[in-house]
Amino acid sequence: MNAVVIAVVVMLALSLARVNVVISLIVGSLVGGLTGGLTIARTLEAFNAGIGGGAGVALSYALLGAFALALAQSGLPHALADWLLGKARHGRGSGLKWGVLGSLTLLAISSQNVLPIHIAFIPLVVPPLLYVFARLRLDRRAVACVLTFGLITPYMVLPVGFGEIFLKQILLGNVAKSGLDVTGLDVSQAMLIPALGMLAGLLIALFVSYRKPRDYDEARIRDVEREDIRYSRRSLTVSLLAVAVAFGVQLWVDSMLIGALAGFLVFVLGGVVSWREADTVFSSGMKMMATIGLVMIAAAGFAEVLKATGDIQLLVEQSVSVIGNSRGLAALLMLLVGLLVTLGIGSSFSTVPILAAIYVPLAMALGFSPLAIVSLVGTAGALGDAGSPASDSTLGPTSGLNVDGQHDHMWDTVVPTFLHYNLPVLVAGWIAAMVL
Repeated sequence: MNAVVIAVVVMLALSLARVNVVISLIVGSLVGGLTGGLTIARTLEAFNAGIGGGAGVALSYALLGAFALALAQSGLPHALADWLLGKARHGRGSGLKWGVLGSLTLLAISSQNVLPIHIAFIPLVVPPLLYVFARLRLDRRAVACVLTFGLITPYMVLPVGFGEIFLKQILLGNVAKSGLDVTGLDVSQAMLIPALGMLAGLLIALFVSYRKPRDYDEARIRDVEREDIRYSRRSLTVSLLAVAVAFGVQLWVDSMLIGALAGFLVFVLGGVVSWREADTVFSSGMKMMATIGLVMIAAAGFAEVLKATGDIQLLVEQSVSVIGNSRGLAALLMLLVGLLVTLGIGSSFSTVPILAAIYVPLAMALGFSPLAIVSLVGTAGALGDAGSPASDSTLGPTSGLNVDGQHDHMWDTVVPTFLHYNLPVLVAGWIAAMVL
């Protein structure tokens, strides 16, 4: 058996059995490394090398947590929640439900391109809205699907923000490096059909799977909600300035870490967070995002072990050996392998460079068009991002929806997003490869 397959299956099985995701990643790494012929010492060496690469991202998210807690203390998210709750109490439930879902969708989409802050907005906006969700009897699994859709679809098809990085720098860059002439190719056109698969999954989730009301314990929400928070015109003004500074600095220096730090300093200098409380707020905010940071560090180690075994390339080569001259079968196997690899690594941005070097020559030999090859590699890389326990596109929604312990990461975020996005995108990606 291939070490990659075994490692991913072990990791997913443990996660679905409600074993902590960090433990699941560590155990999966050990099993994968030993199965791939590595010694325990070599496996741990690779794992440790990988976690060093994830430390920077984890630190960035920790600082975003501090910024998020300072923003919550300013009262801005609560002001929004109070306004929405007032609407809910005045009998505008149905319209408000779709208004909230639409607003979250637009906010998530804009977090990838207009204001590229990725998942940083979720711990700011979602927790104060949980009481509104409960009053509307809104299924949080639908909210998780909305957030994940907005976090992934824009970078798949819109060449701005994170999409510019994924589509132009990573996808086209690695495809060109692997021998394909990409001159004049419209990368957005290549990824349009797979992106429509994401849209189909979102519509199914909202109008079929999770349209029925679901009840949550409002008392548990009140236990974690900061009802003592007060806000004023001054605190809201400072918070808006802090958000603008955080976004501006992040875009200027291309660093979430520095942007979050700059925003936090604005809260301190503006008096929203007093100098005496600054250390407590900062530490508490970092703790709030600590789980995501640990998962991302462990995921980086897991990915490095998979690469060290050499079985990612072997998995692709084994798949190629059964393809023959069938383009349809070739496209299906490429997408399935991409799904498996991304489920393990947890990042489409990291998967594309691995797959492009092998997929491009194979697809060229089988006669796929340049547009179809770009679509195949891009879809194979993006597959799994919405269904991996270690992906920030699933960890982010859970961080906001589970502050009261009523939203399970695996069964309420990962499984719903896997079913509603990976399967439709798999079909849409295969169709794109056949018709482009």
